[in-house]
Amino acid sequence: MTERTLVSQLLSRADGPVTVSGWVETVRDQKKVQFVILRDETGAVQLVNPATRPSEDGEVQDAAALALTDTISNLATGTFLTAHGELKHDERVKLGGVEIKLGSLDIAAAANPETPIAADSSVDKRMDWRFLDLRQRRNNLIFRVQTTLEHALRTYWIERDYIEVHSPKLMASPSESNAELFEVPYFEDKTAYLAQSPQFFKQMAQVAGFGKIFEIAPAFRADPSFTSRHATEFTSIDAEISWIDSHEDVARMQEELLQTAFQAVKDKHGAEIEELFGLEVQVPSIPFPRIPLAEALEIVKSRGYEVPRTDGDLDPEGERQIAAYVEETYGHQFVFITDYHPGIRAFYHMRDEQTGLTKSYDLLFKGVEITTGAQREHRVDVLVEQAKEKGLDPEHLDFYLDFFRYGAPPHGGFGMGLARVMMLLLGESSIREVTYLFRGPTRLAP
Repeated sequence: MTERTLVSQLLSRADGPVTVSGWVETVRDQKKVQFVILRDETGAVQLVNPATRPSEDGEVQDAAALALTDTISNLATGTFLTAHGELKHDERVKLGGVEIKLGSLDIAAAANPETPIAADSSVDKRMDWRFLDLRQRRNNLIFRVQTTLEHALRTYWIERDYIEVHSPKLMASPSESNAELFEVPYFEDKTAYLAQSPQFFKQMAQVAGFGKIFEIAPAFRADPSFTSRHATEFTSIDAEISWIDSHEDVARMQEELLQTAFQAVKDKHGAEIEELFGLEVQVPSIPFPRIPLAEALEIVKSRGYEVPRTDGDLDPEGERQIAAYVEETYGHQFVFITDYHPGIRAFYHMRDEQTGLTKSYDLLFKGVEITTGAQREHRVDVLVEQAKEKGLDPEHLDFYLDFFRYGAPPHGGFGMGLARVMMLLLGESSIREVTYLFRGPTRLAP
C-alpha cells in the first residue's frame, strides 16, 4: 500500500513532511506560483509550487525545479498522482486551512486533456461517463450516506436478533406471473427467471423457523417504465417476521427502523448534506400517520383531484396530494396507506375477516411510494382459493404452497426500494442520481 495521509487527516497533523494521493481537480498555472487542487476520497487540499521558469539568458537553473514546474503546467484534470511535500497550517487558506508546499510528484496515470462531461451535461451524458461523474464531492457523499443508512438498518435488525439471508436471484418459475420478469436461458434448454422480489423465499424462512429475517440485495423487474423512480435492476430492502397479530406489527417495526436509520444519517452527515444538497435531514417521529385507502381517496378528491385509475388505487398525483395533506395536517413526511382491496393486492396478502380488505399497507415518503407491506396468508387452503381468484393455477405455485403444507406461523413483512429512499432523503429528482450504475430499459452500460 502507498504510504499516504488522507486529506481529512491533514488538519489534525503537525506541520512537516507529508504524502497525499488523489486526482487533480483544478490547476492554476500563474507566472510566479502554481496551485493544484488535489482531491481524494475524503476531501481536497491545495498544493503550492513556486514556479521556476527557463531563464532568458541561458543561466543554469535547478533542473528538478524546472521539471516540476513543467509537469504541473501539463497536468490534465483527472490525473491521478501522489504528492510529496511540506504540510503547512495557514488559516488564510480557504480550502481546509492547510496547504502543501510541493517537493515532488509521482504520476500514477495521466488523464486525457479533454474531459467528456461538464457540470451542465445532461443526466444521460453523465451516466455515459458515470465513473467521471462520481468524482464530484456531492456524488461521493451520496454513497457515504447510503453506506451509513444500510449499516444502520443492519444494526437495528442484528441487535434484535434478526437473521440475514441471501435468497437466490434465479428462479425456476415466475413468482406470480411472468409479465414483469426477465427470462434467462439456463442449462439443458431450461428457462430461468430473474427474481423481482425475494417474497416467497422470505416466507420460506418463516416456515423454516427463522423467526425474523432481513435481506438487502438486487431485484429485477422487466417493466419498460421511463419514470424517475423505476429501474430494471434495483436494490430491495426486505424483512419478514413471525408471530404477528396483523400488518400493524410490521408497520411498527418499519417506522422504528427508518427513524433509527435517518437519525444515523443525520448524526454523521447532516451538516454536509445541508451544505451540498441544501436540505436538513428530518428524523421522523413515530408513530407515522395511518390513513385507510378509502379515506385517502376521499381526502384527495376534497383537494380537487379525481384519481383517474379504475382499480381503486392512488396514482402518483394522488400520492403527492395525500402526502401534502399529511404534511399540512401532521407535519410529517411519511404516511401509511392501509386497508387495500384484495383486487389490487397480491394473492398471498391476508384478508380481514370483518371487512374483506387486505391486512396491508403502502408507505409513502414525500409523496412517493417506497414500500409495500402486509400480513401474509399462512393457511394453505385459503392461499389456494385466493390464488384461483387471481386467475393463477395452483399447480404452478406448488413449490410455494408446499411451504405451508407442513405448518406455518402467522407472519408478515415488507419490501422497500433503497434508491427511492435515497432519492427522497437527499431531495434528488431521479433514482439515477443515487444509483451507482443505473439499469433501465435503454441502459446496460457502463
